[in-house]
Amino acid sequence: MSDPSKNSERTAALRSAYQADLAAGTDRFFAPRRSTCPWCASARLTTRLRTIDLLQHKPGQFTLDRCTDCGHTFQNPRLTDEGLEFYYRDFYDGLGEQRMSGTFGGRTTMYRGRAEAMAPHDPNPKNWLDVGTGHGHFCEAARTVLPGTAFDGLDFTDGAELAAREGRVEHAYRGAFPDLAPELAARYDVVSMFHYLEHSTDPDRELRAAHEVVRPGGHLLIEVPDPESRYARLLGRWWLPWLQPQHLHLIPVGNLRRRLTELGFTVIAEQHAEPHDPVDLLAAVWLALDHTAPRDDAPWLPEPPGGFRRALRTALLLAGVPALLTATLLDRFAVRPLSHRLGLSNAYRLVARHE
Repeated sequence: MSDPSKNSERTAALRSAYQADLAAGTDRFFAPRRSTCPWCASARLTTRLRTIDLLQHKPGQFTLDRCTDCGHTFQNPRLTDEGLEFYYRDFYDGLGEQRMSGTFGGRTTMYRGRAEAMAPHDPNPKNWLDVGTGHGHFCEAARTVLPGTAFDGLDFTDGAELAAREGRVEHAYRGAFPDLAPELAARYDVVSMFHYLEHSTDPDRELRAAHEVVRPGGHLLIEVPDPESRYARLLGRWWLPWLQPQHLHLIPVGNLRRRLTELGFTVIAEQHAEPHDPVDLLAAVWLALDHTAPRDDAPWLPEPPGGFRRALRTALLLAGVPALLTATLLDRFAVRPLSHRLGLSNAYRLVARHE
């Protein structure tokens, strides 16, 4: 368990740097607005969502546009490299590392299910590269399903190196996947991308890198949020998979299937019920409560909240506990069994073979 006093000290130490970053405003964090779809180049765009950072509460306004021709949904204007650094900072690492490690480390059943999705197509892959591995928790769990498989991890953060130190992956690669692909060409029986493509500035480049790294006859396993989920419309800005500002591209399944085919893959499996993560209502209630309550302390705030605001936040969150419990029960026992039939699955998974 984290020490609150140490967290407060770390937050205070970071405050001056964040305030210096914000003194110049947030406009420099955004690239020029696109007038065409990055997936099909159509100029027929419509605004899908306008929102703020509902998780970290860093300042900024974010817009998702949707192409009316192909359905691709993308952040527009997109974050620049400087913007990505600012909004990712202290989310998966730094102040957020312990929280995220606990969140991802406790999902063993989900990770085992992802590994089992490969069993009908290759029950004994020799080597597997997990792209966007984070701290390597998937690889650790997958090894119990496929004990004869060597799992490597790749990430652009230092998470992959941490995963190697903890023994969760055999080899760690740090950097951008397309840049590292030439040295990994045709090396892997399986490449997986679990909730990775939506974070990429150029998903098509990532897919081409995967085609280079998967050996002929090997497989690519992709899981991403489903922007065609009915929850995306019903819950609006409170739908967790929108995850602004980190999610840059949300790809309809038809688009991804066609692009994989064009690259030389054959899609051999499509799943919607299995990758559904039953947290939509719980997350929506939490995001709304957290948004309504006074802010918790963070270094991007000019000053820490006073005692009254902290007490008010605690009282509001405690008052929301019944709603959170109800949402959890609905997610797990009412919606989950019917998620695909009702069109509520929040993710989809594709298995593609490199011909």
